[in-house]
Amino acid sequence: MKPQLDTIHHIAIQVSNISDSVNWYISRYQCDVSYQDESWALLQFENTTLALVLPEQHPYHFAILTDNLAAYGSGTAHRDGTRSVYLRDIDNNQVEMLQLADEES
Repeated sequence: MKPQLDTIHHIAIQVSNISDSVNWYISRYQCDVSYQDESWALLQFENTTLALVLPEQHPYHFAILTDNLAAYGSGTAHRDGTRSVYLRDIDNNQVEMLQLADEES
């Protein structure tokens, strides 16, 4: 039997202004604002989440869910209760291994 595929939680892109970018996306696409403050926002699409981040706070990245964060290193706690570890792939792209708030490593 084939193992279950991993889940991409979100793709993060850098923007210059969170509010302006949220307004741009919601005026053009069918998506919901899951979270928004002055430093980042999450837009929920049917099949994934788009994170809008400020360049000085987060790199471009995509996040993969894991239930065993310790396998990737010691995680950093985030204000939403999640924990993560940033890795680089063989081409130097940022990959965030993300453990949701209700899971233990």
